[in-house]
Amino acid sequence: MATELKPSRSSRPVAIWLLIGVLMIIVQVLLGGITRLTGSGLSITEWKPIMGALPPMHEKEWMEAFDKYKQIAQYKFLNSHFTLHDFKFIFFWEWFHRLWARLIGIVFIIPFIIFIIQKRFRKDMIRPLIILFLLGAMQGLVGWIMVQSGLNDSELVYVSHYKLAIHFILALGVLCYTLWFALKLLVPARHFTFNRSLHTWMGWLIGILTIQLVYGAFMAGLKAATAAPTWPDINGVWWPENVRSIGNRNYPGISFLFDHPLVIH
Repeated sequence: MATELKPSRSSRPVAIWLLIGVLMIIVQVLLGGITRLTGSGLSITEWKPIMGALPPMHEKEWMEAFDKYKQIAQYKFLNSHFTLHDFKFIFFWEWFHRLWARLIGIVFIIPFIIFIIQKRFRKDMIRPLIILFLLGAMQGLVGWIMVQSGLNDSELVYVSHYKLAIHFILALGVLCYTLWFALKLLVPARHFTFNRSLHTWMGWLIGILTIQLVYGAFMAGLKAATAAPTWPDINGVWWPENVRSIGNRNYPGISFLFDHPLVIH
């Protein structure tokens, strides 16, 4: 980064504020995992940043929300057996996931205003703060775009695994950037060391880890984990026999590397 952040006594509250944000983002990622595992992500079919903070309060409102869920493919092809009680369960996790995102926004905005009044932000903090704000806003937008990909009445009963991967990786990016920002405000520059060899290896490690995380999101989005319930082989072989098709679906070009459940597994 071109901006050189430096620790100071006045910046310590800002760093603590950022670390609280780091912890809240970790919780949000965990809530996202629970939301996916419980199949709750498409239970709320509308995006109401303010009014959506409250869940349905009366039986009539619950039935209206349930009726909207019944219009999408996930209900028609996967969850047509759901009762209102079942719907309330998946609704809770998606609602709580969104509520926690709203709380993160509040924890960001209120101290931000207080710190402006107290003049705790130095010039070297402005650029990282703008980047952090844009990343957070982008994450919220990507989250809704991801949900929209599953709100249809066709046979697609889950969200796009590509958009799920972007949503997941961007969340980790926001987490890492916030942590980096906080540490820059807490740790003096003299305590940092640079090793070219270690730096190179870390670059490769981060790259490989990112690819693994992306494919982990693909696994989740395509439900690829159940495609091969054997280990360490894949249904008795080390490489799927037919990577160009599965059932009636064909995978032209290199699309099998990103869309074929067995290959991704």
